[in-house]
Amino acid sequence: MADPKLKLLTDKDSVLLLVDYQPAMFKGVESGNRTKIRNCVIAAAKAAKILGVPVVLTTIGPKLNGDCIKEVTELFPGQEVYARTMPSFDAFEDARVLEAVKKTGRKRVVISGLWTSMCFAYTAIHGIREGFEVYGLIDAAGDASKDAHKYGIKRMLQVGVVPITLISLVSEWMHDWGNPKAGELIKEVYSKYEAMLGM
Repeated sequence: MADPKLKLLTDKDSVLLLVDYQPAMFKGVESGNRTKIRNCVIAAAKAAKILGVPVVLTTIGPKLNGDCIKEVTELFPGQEVYARTMPSFDAFEDARVLEAVKKTGRKRVVISGLWTSMCFAYTAIHGIREGFEVYGLIDAAGDASKDAHKYGIKRMLQVGVVPITLISLVSEWMHDWGNPKAGELIKEVYSKYEAMLGM
């Protein structure tokens, strides 16, 4: 049987899991530009909304760390953000989060989160154990240091997480410029977050 990773992601076969994009978590990010990381996760969420890709959102300790950033939650009014009751770095150890992803019926999970070497990596590794085909959205992630981010990524790669970046992800979901949502993606994602592609 052909390796499923040879097949590009589509908006019909994947789900986006965004882990702990909260104000206090952003404050600790030193591995890259926080504004770019923030913009990347917002853009991924916008693309998912435009294309109808299911999105699962989590927080950890929101009383201390704040709620999921409003630029993301406002895209999905009324949708539950899973404030994880299991005080773990692995979002999938909260049964509600794992069930929410499973309920989509989709086996290809695109994950990103704060921080790379902890909540992002541990959740992605757990996803592999659960039998998901896991893609790590790298440029939407950050950590307390460049090394923590770098080696968090390396650890995920070693267990089979497939790295992907924002514009590659959006383009795979869209597939081609003939997609009826292409115009909206150009206006709301490409032109705002990747100027050259939006010209």
